[in-house]
Formats: sequence, C-alpha cells, structure tokens
Amino acid sequence: MNYQISTETGAKLRIDKWVWAARFFKTRSLAADAVEKGHVRIGGANVKPAKEVRVGDLVEIEIERIVWQVEVLGICDVRGPASVAQTLYAETEESRVKRQVEQERRKTFREPAAALHGRPTKRDRRTIDKLSGGG
Repeated sequence: MNYQISTETGAKLRIDKWVWAARFFKTRSLAADAVEKGHVRIGGANVKPAKEVRVGDLVEIEIERIVWQVEVLGICDVRGPASVAQTLYAETEESRVKRQVEQERRKTFREPAAALHGRPTKRDRRTIDKLSGGG
C-alpha cells in the first residue's frame, strides 16, 4: 500500500488524527480523548482534537506520565506500519533523555501500594493500627 506522506511546510492535519497515524495511540477515539484531556499540546498550549498540526510544529504528548516532545516532520492521514509512522516525527534530544531517566526510575522504584489488593483484612487492620499508634 502506498502511504502519502506530505512534508511540505503548508501541510496540515487534525491533531487527533496525526497522533493516531503516528502510532502514539491505538485508536482515533483514544487519541481524541487524550487531546481533550490536555495530554497533547502544540507549542505548549492545550488544544482541541480539531486543531490542525502543521509540519514543523512542536508537539508534547503525555502517555502514562511520560512526556514525548516531538517535532512534526510529516503529515499522513492514514495509519500505516510503525516504520512509516516513525518518519512522521523526530523526538527532541531533551525529551529522549528525560524519557530514559523516567523509565530507569520506574524499573527501580516499587509502588508502595502495588502489593495491596482491595480492602485490608482484619490482620492488616491490626498491623495498621499498631503502626499508627491507634487502639
């Protein structure tokens, strides 16, 4: 299949469609949701899903508290394979370093409540009360 990628400076596309085509989100609706909730910014400003992104724009995409800062290199309105999607943007060096630091931190950091599931048992409650100095 032939994927039409436009790299001209005047090329533009809806931001929700672009982040979907660039494979940051699995579905268009997830992409539109993320834009609506403010997880996608163009030039640092929150935008609506219909806002048009142009070649050369700086886009920030926040996925699970990891922020990608990418420059738009191409516009493609259909979702293609990952090899094609990666040609649509270039991640900034600063963003790449921050992302790697955050991923390393996540490998070593264990969420304190990760082992807890549901409500505490009677035994758990007694331990909590003993530690907190309660009766």
